[in-house]
Amino acid sequence: MVQERTLPTFDTATVQITKEEGLGLYEDMVLGRFFEDKCAEMYYRGKMFGFVHLYNGQEAVSSGIIRGAMRPGEDFVSSTYRDHVHALSAGVPAREVMAELFGKATGCSKGRGGSMHMFSAEHRLLGGYAFVAEGIPVASGAAFQTKYRREVLGDKNADQVTACFFGDGAANNGQFFETLNMAALWKLPIIFVVENNKWAIGMAHDRATSDPAIYKKASVFNMVGVEVDGMDILAVRQVAQEAVARARAGEGPTLIEALTYRFRGHSLADPDELRSKEEKEFWFSRDPIKKLGTYLVENSLATPEELKEIEKKIQDVINDAVKFAESSPEPDSSELYRFIFAEDE
Repeated sequence: MVQERTLPTFDTATVQITKEEGLGLYEDMVLGRFFEDKCAEMYYRGKMFGFVHLYNGQEAVSSGIIRGAMRPGEDFVSSTYRDHVHALSAGVPAREVMAELFGKATGCSKGRGGSMHMFSAEHRLLGGYAFVAEGIPVASGAAFQTKYRREVLGDKNADQVTACFFGDGAANNGQFFETLNMAALWKLPIIFVVENNKWAIGMAHDRATSDPAIYKKASVFNMVGVEVDGMDILAVRQVAQEAVARARAGEGPTLIEALTYRFRGHSLADPDELRSKEEKEFWFSRDPIKKLGTYLVENSLATPEELKEIEKKIQDVINDAVKFAESSPEPDSSELYRFIFAEDE
């Protein structure tokens, strides 16, 4: 078992959240979890092909940042190859995400992207990227155009923030250091979110980096660096709200390291034999969905019946998404060369 870091403490007494907000976060996390569970089922039934990387266990990061602190549909989101749930949190309909996984023309990437390349201009989802750290400079480009529109073109409505998600393995990549340096120099409105789930495929994070505390790397760029319990959505939400506020105020980027864990193997093709049973059980006991559900009930923001009703509602959404994907048409071969270059509206 890899040595566990001491998780940051968070005082829930400082939380200010309404019932509507709490239930909204719970629903978004349940949507992500149920969607990924259905993906596993469809993959093993031969409905999906290629590599499929699931997000189970990490839902508090996506929901806490995108739903808890940003403006979905206005702010930008850049993802990785583990991108289904980021797409859902950004507002891409479950139907379109599922159809993309089935390779159908109705998918958010027209069936061209599959699991690792979710994209939606409408929902400001900049894409899922298969190469490690590939999305970091792309996200920074989106943040730069926001700053340029506001400061050079005089567009006072250009106050969008970009969230750039990547894993612990990407924090050892050259693009990470080069881009964070530029973002800090130019005070770009971006938050860099490291989803540290302890393992880069089969490489334990502690074995791959000189200093396992990634958030400390922000200091060399004179950037704010924050460590947060990535299994606690309320803690993630608070840190993200502070980072987004700084970015909108023109105070520059933030590096957030969310300590989280994936409940499944690296991909559905991974037998997951490298991680110890003890390590998995430690993290399974910290399920972020159960944690939020308990908080909502104990603070009289929800009843167990209301939470069950949300779960039933989401299950219906997932079932509908599968039916939609199965009945959708395959991409037409006559359009093989479309969507390679930009097209006029």
